[in-house]
Amino acid sequence: MELYYEYCCNYLPMDKRITNIAKRLKKLRIEKGYSSYENFAWDNEIPRIQYWRMEKGTNFTIRTLLRILDAHEMTLKEFFEDIEDQ
Repeated sequence: MELYYEYCCNYLPMDKRITNIAKRLKKLRIEKGYSSYENFAWDNEIPRIQYWRMEKGTNFTIRTLLRILDAHEMTLKEFFEDIEDQ
């Protein structure tokens, strides 16, 4: 089980849904031919640290998710249809 650090010294279990979204983002990047998250972020004008956090599941904003999906020319429906809701 993955853990993440939140606020002051609390380790909480990572929500499986967030983990699944993060894994999907990484898979899409690799399928697009990017071995480095930094190069993908740079080429698609997404702040590098913000994109890294999304792939790690520690920071999700809808705005950034939409920018990433635009880079993949993918709709929200297409993105979420392969993600299990558990």
